[in-house]
Amino acid sequence: MRLTPEQQQAIRGAVARHFGGEATVRLFGSRVNDDLRGGDIDLLIEVRGSATQAVAVAKKLKVIADIQRQVGERKIDVVLADESSDSPIVRLARREGVPI
Repeated sequence: MRLTPEQQQAIRGAVARHFGGEATVRLFGSRVNDDLRGGDIDLLIEVRGSATQAVAVAKKLKVIADIQRQVGERKIDVVLADESSDSPIVRLARREGVPI
């Protein structure tokens, strides 16, 4: 995994602040592979229950800004999911992602 322990902690903290302590986060995509270089930070954030679209988008933007303030300006992609989410990207992130 190409995230430092400090970056992982910053991500976990931001997710907990904006989505609560029960939310989980997985890193997926190119940053999981230690042999690659560069790439954006792809995160799957899984939450309990569901929220309105507007609330979910607002929290997503806040968590991205919070992470960027702590780890620096990097491209961060966030996929939000709840228990019922079953899109192809969510299935991929659950299968190949690494919990952080």
